[in-house]
Amino acid sequence: MTQALADLGPLRFGSGHTMRRIEDPTLLRGEGRFTDDLVMPGQLVAAFVRSPHAHARIGAIDATEALAVPGVQAVITGADLAAAGVKPLGFPPSFKRPDGSTATAPPRRALAHEVARFAGEAVALVLADSPAAARRAVDLVAVDWTPLPVVADLDGALADGAPLVWPESPGNILAEACHGDAAATEAAFAQAAHVVELLLDNQRLAPSALEPRSVNAWTEGDGDAARLVLKASSQMPTGLRGSIAACIPGRTADNVRVTVGDVGGGFGMKTGAYPEDIAIAWAALQLRRPVKWQADRLEEFLAAVQGRGQRSRAALALDATGRVLALRIHTHANVGGCPGASSAAIPMVIGPWVSTSIYDIRPVDIRVTAVLTNNAPTGAYRGAGRPEAIYIIERLMDAAARRLGLDGAELRRRNQVRPEQMPYVNAMAQRYDSGAFERIMDQGLALAGWAGFAARRAAAAARGRLRGRGLATFLEWTGGNALAESVRVAVTADGYVELTSATMPMGQGIATSYVQLAVDVFQLPPERIRVVQGDTDRANGFGSAGSRSLFTGGAAVKVASEKTIDEARRLAAEALEAAAADIEYTAGRFSVAGTDLGVTLAEIAARQPGAQLLVSGDSTAQGPSWPNGCHVAEVEIDPATGEVALVAYSSVNDIGRVVSPQIVQGQIEGGAVQGIGQALCEQVVYDPDTGQLLTGSLMDYALPRVDGFRGFVTRFDESVPCQTNLLGAKGVGELGTIGATPAVVNAVVDALARVGRAEAAERLQMPLTSEKVWRALNA
Repeated sequence: MTQALADLGPLRFGSGHTMRRIEDPTLLRGEGRFTDDLVMPGQLVAAFVRSPHAHARIGAIDATEALAVPGVQAVITGADLAAAGVKPLGFPPSFKRPDGSTATAPPRRALAHEVARFAGEAVALVLADSPAAARRAVDLVAVDWTPLPVVADLDGALADGAPLVWPESPGNILAEACHGDAAATEAAFAQAAHVVELLLDNQRLAPSALEPRSVNAWTEGDGDAARLVLKASSQMPTGLRGSIAACIPGRTADNVRVTVGDVGGGFGMKTGAYPEDIAIAWAALQLRRPVKWQADRLEEFLAAVQGRGQRSRAALALDATGRVLALRIHTHANVGGCPGASSAAIPMVIGPWVSTSIYDIRPVDIRVTAVLTNNAPTGAYRGAGRPEAIYIIERLMDAAARRLGLDGAELRRRNQVRPEQMPYVNAMAQRYDSGAFERIMDQGLALAGWAGFAARRAAAAARGRLRGRGLATFLEWTGGNALAESVRVAVTADGYVELTSATMPMGQGIATSYVQLAVDVFQLPPERIRVVQGDTDRANGFGSAGSRSLFTGGAAVKVASEKTIDEARRLAAEALEAAAADIEYTAGRFSVAGTDLGVTLAEIAARQPGAQLLVSGDSTAQGPSWPNGCHVAEVEIDPATGEVALVAYSSVNDIGRVVSPQIVQGQIEGGAVQGIGQALCEQVVYDPDTGQLLTGSLMDYALPRVDGFRGFVTRFDESVPCQTNLLGAKGVGELGTIGATPAVVNAVVDALARVGRAEAAERLQMPLTSEKVWRALNA
């Protein structure tokens, strides 16, 4: 530590400085408290009977043999829940079918009743004294199945005369949304000097959090007054509470409590409620015993929401100079057999918002059709709509640059929104408050050594490798349009400061960032500041999703902390019989200016009712934040095998003010690994005839590995603060994922195009496996 840093005292741990994450010591010592760690007296273990068919009618369910297994206490069916009035998870009425009528979705029940619509959908629940008894009984539950015709992919669902997943969705079309001006777009295409068109798949992905879903449920109290309590691995405890209250008769926000401990990764797939959560909650209420369910990895692949799953035909119209005249995107989104609200909102609303990215493009014609299939439902997965949209526009930009014979960076430069256009409203009526996109790109190109690529390519060729480079300049929307957050501060008589928030930790380090912001205000060592999250009895709000936690929750930490100091200053002035204007605060102590009279913050707290000083603070951002970046990837391809090696990856990122440098670097690079996974190896695959999941384990579903790439060079530009929140911060959690996929794919396409295989390369669909790349080289 330098002397200058040491002289800062506790402020050396404040915002803008790197400090060790406060979350890590307990986890490294094996002292984390995850949902599955909770063991309660009399606790029952739950296991689900799941449909072996992708589409089948459910007849009689015979649990006689299952109930005879020693230790089995109950078997619950979908018919039992329906008879008890348990409602399906809701689907909003805001989405429309192509004819303008209100879209309705197949019921997403806690346990499927009458019809199962994807392989792995839960149809019955076994409750036993031990995991072994529960698993054995699951195999003995006899279900009278009548298999129905299956549509396992977009092609099958959209074919003439295809079997229907849901009778109320003719043609398997759940809903459709049209944005922009189709007539003006068509006119622009008609006068274009160049038109570039691509067919692009954003394949389905499995979020694959380290900790699978888990939930414990029990009751407190007796009779009708009993309170339902859940401990769950969730990003949104308040939302989970609301769904339980909406689905289970007699439950309200007042008689349901949700708590969350440590969460081993979320990535969006732990937002909101799952059918299994509702079933476990109802079982605990009925049996008045604690019930635990811990998903295994197969269940996560089968029944957790999946990401992406979109196919788009996209086109750019350009004039002779490379100026984009119009953008057209027609997308089919495979939303599965029992879609939820996010299944439709992500492709139909959120993705289109960023479809023009950092480019000044209008008009646009965007049509998104949500299609039902006999697959698991889609939902939020890191980026949620923005990765798909940015992949499309960045692939088009590179294809257009090749068509016009321009450097990809130069074409982008000619079309970027300029700083003097800020605040800028894009073609989807989204307002960008700030951005210096060309400057970020120039820094990114310099960091990547863009001008020196020819020498690196020649060196690779001498080793028998094909080298390519890929560029992505882009932005994203963050905040989830949930822009308000509150924090409660409690100062205790022993000198601790406790921050209570409704945002959620899930491995991203948000508690460390909150502590650093509090250190800025209280000037106390970080070990004197505690963060409480994950209890609906103590705080309620949107939760953590959409890269919102810091710029909403962090702003509330700042407001609440400053209000606490102001209130304590007023109380100190009373105690010291001085004017508040004469009271100075430094590192936990108030003093009268020019004297040695003083009182500590802890002493003030000790004099309050309950020996605590309690203050709450609220903050509301004026709009979403728009982080952006320039990501550059370089790959080398072995022409004999098609194997792709990622050999360089650099990025310059504008996330506004940086509170925790080490954490945001980890967010960018960890996110990039997930984006690289989509580009090169990850894909959920269903059998096209039977709808059976073929990638149901980590032996079949290829996650990126630690030896895949470890050479990230990551930089941040803090010179363009966000204008919509008090911190000037922009969301960061999903930025790396969004930029990595197009950067890596563009690099592979570039390597192939440079050896005369551009046409074959542009037809490639992710993931770019060695077989696909080899075939593109040798077709």
